[in-house]
Amino acid sequence: MNAPDKLALANAASSVSATPSREPHVMTTYGRLPIALSHGRGCWVWDTDGKKYLDGLGGIAVNTLGHAHPKLVPALQEQIGRLIHSSNYYLVPLQEQLAAKLCELSGLSNVFFCSTGLEANEAALKIARKFGHDKGVERPEIIVYEKAFHGRSIATLSATGNPKVQAGFGPLVEGFVRVPLNDVAFIESVARTNKNVVAVFLEVIQGEGGINPATVGYLQAIRRICDEQGWLLMLDEVQCGMGRTGKWFAHQWAGIQPDVMPLAKGLGSGVPIGAVVCGPKAARVFGPGNHGTTFGGNPLAMRAGVETLRIMEEEGLLANAASVGAALKADLERELKGVEGFVEVRGQGLMLGIELDRPCGDILNRAAQAGLMLSVTADRVIRLVPPLILSLDEARQIVAILCPVIKQFLAEPR
Repeated sequence: MNAPDKLALANAASSVSATPSREPHVMTTYGRLPIALSHGRGCWVWDTDGKKYLDGLGGIAVNTLGHAHPKLVPALQEQIGRLIHSSNYYLVPLQEQLAAKLCELSGLSNVFFCSTGLEANEAALKIARKFGHDKGVERPEIIVYEKAFHGRSIATLSATGNPKVQAGFGPLVEGFVRVPLNDVAFIESVARTNKNVVAVFLEVIQGEGGINPATVGYLQAIRRICDEQGWLLMLDEVQCGMGRTGKWFAHQWAGIQPDVMPLAKGLGSGVPIGAVVCGPKAARVFGPGNHGTTFGGNPLAMRAGVETLRIMEEEGLLANAASVGAALKADLERELKGVEGFVEVRGQGLMLGIELDRPCGDILNRAAQAGLMLSVTADRVIRLVPPLILSLDEARQIVAILCPVIKQFLAEPR
């Protein structure tokens, strides 16, 4: 038995059972599995009953460096002993350090820091609105997408393209024009007929919508149209950014730059952090008093971001995401080819979706029972977004665990 396994059993023996039947004081906003995690090492986690799981979910694309990374942990411990939070009344030197690095990697100009992807997207929407008002557009409108997901605040929910998550929260915020993904002619039609549009807002790869990528040609066409119309191009890279596809940001595969880019999830390797990175067209839209945050940009979160980017570069994690992700995708396609009920594998790098021809929410529980953590999104899509440190051997273990689960599920009567 290796050391992490021994530690898991020791923790389990000394703690209360990890699978309570109910949580009477916690709001029932999540459909939880009866699993409570104790600790993790690398791409593996243990629950408080001592069971070991291969983490194919990464905290939903958050744990970039896996769990308990030996370079990240001491840096965060040192920062906690120095300063966790101050206030944005004062200079926070780590903000400038992280902002400079994000601008270097993206080619953009400046950054606003917040704490979540929702906040980053909310700030992007405010930037678009003010950008429009500054141009004299009385009622600015923003193009958004079918199957998109941008968050659960009223504004980001209104931008989201999922009627199920919107149900019960009307009236929604006005000012959004919804279009299908990868349809250039539709956008060109909107440009001809709607003079209130000021921005296009899309995920380069839709995450919650089912791992639906915008094509390279479509991204290039949207960049051209935005330039012609004087619109902002706002690319939501909250889930698909931070090296997940094998480049720092997924739009870089198309050789373009956005005007506004919300980030979050993997930027802090588990420490809550969000960011809005802006290019020249949007960099000066906000002035003092136009936006703010209490927790955003605090020293602990900034240190987590600085260290995450440093470790990603030192360990070549972009190349690892590209190569291991390509191998994982190829192996999944090979193992599932010809299986009745299998549709396709989509995505890039370590952001993959396996679509089936039927709702497959039960795969979440079945995979956990088999020792693999993942998620199911858009009813029929199994989502894999593991830590970017995933090894080729661990990718093969994902295939070895998951494919039999899928085959058994599809073989059962509907």
